[in-house]
Amino acid sequence: MSDDSTLDALRAAIESYVEPYLHQSLREAGALRELTASPDGYAARIVLDFPVGGYRESLAAALGAHVAAAGVSAPVRFAVEAQIRAHAVQRPLQPLAGIKNVVAVASGKGGVGKSTVAANLALAWAAQGARVGVLDADIYGPSQPLMLGLSGERPDSPDGEHIIPLRNHDVAAMSIGFMVDAEQPMVWRGPMVTQALQQLLSQTRWGELDYLVVDMPPGTGDIQLTLAQKVPVAGAVIVTTPQDIALSDARKGLKMFEKVSVPVLGIVENMSVYVCSNCGHVEHIFGAGGGARMAEQYGVRLLGELPLDARVREEADSGRPTVVAEPGSPRAEAYLQMARRTAGALATRPLDRSGLFPKIVVEKS
Repeated sequence: MSDDSTLDALRAAIESYVEPYLHQSLREAGALRELTASPDGYAARIVLDFPVGGYRESLAAALGAHVAAAGVSAPVRFAVEAQIRAHAVQRPLQPLAGIKNVVAVASGKGGVGKSTVAANLALAWAAQGARVGVLDADIYGPSQPLMLGLSGERPDSPDGEHIIPLRNHDVAAMSIGFMVDAEQPMVWRGPMVTQALQQLLSQTRWGELDYLVVDMPPGTGDIQLTLAQKVPVAGAVIVTTPQDIALSDARKGLKMFEKVSVPVLGIVENMSVYVCSNCGHVEHIFGAGGGARMAEQYGVRLLGELPLDARVREEADSGRPTVVAEPGSPRAEAYLQMARRTAGALATRPLDRSGLFPKIVVEKS
């Protein structure tokens, strides 16, 4: 083959590769940005719209095998990069300044491990190279201060109006739990809760973030609906457990987001299997396959099947969730894979185009 024909064959082979987290070919994703020839072979630059920390090497190896299987015998060096972009939110809202994507983590009922999933999702994205924040929107039962190892801490407000978020494990965090005593109940009506959340969101100096994970209150009542209507969300994640009663409530949560035009990125089945800490025996205590069936029924992705493991609870209670406490463990790998699937699902959503249109300002003469 001539250099030009080899280059064309190589380009076609690379672009035909279906990226497993995007569920798209690299051609559809527009991911092959450069392909050049050099004296010792070829160099390809791949740019993905999700964090690639811990994934570059395995993707490069998979691409090399794919190219060889396509019959192109040319040495290729793959450089894999991340370029996380802002995605569209529900109309008529606009994305928040400096925050590319707000991702809501929700559940139809309490007790399914939503806050544990939200914390580990944020920490997994940070571990993979993204700039991440967590907003604890569960005003009545804030869990993130404890889970992120920030219990008893108080944020600063240099001007009396804006709040500097606390940080730990490379994640910025804000919660009503930072403002009140841990044992003080929040005896507030719905409008007060909504106003408090909007203040925490808008008055916090988040800086530049790729993702802001919002740990939503459980349920589908007035508070949750109001938050979904007033917070610009690029996508939502529904957390459930496998048993039918939890799935029934999870369906209500999914329908709520559909009503306010927030795309559901997928389903996370938490407590999917029980792993005995002594012998490693695996058992489906709450049933099996419920999350997969729900995802198929509603045409969304199954983002993860996470284990019911006593160590996950212990690590969250200690302020060092699984992704931070045991990053090389199988249970941490389940969260890391869930985070990458979630980011991949978001990456296929329409981009935010609001900045492309001019704003008309009427000035007085």
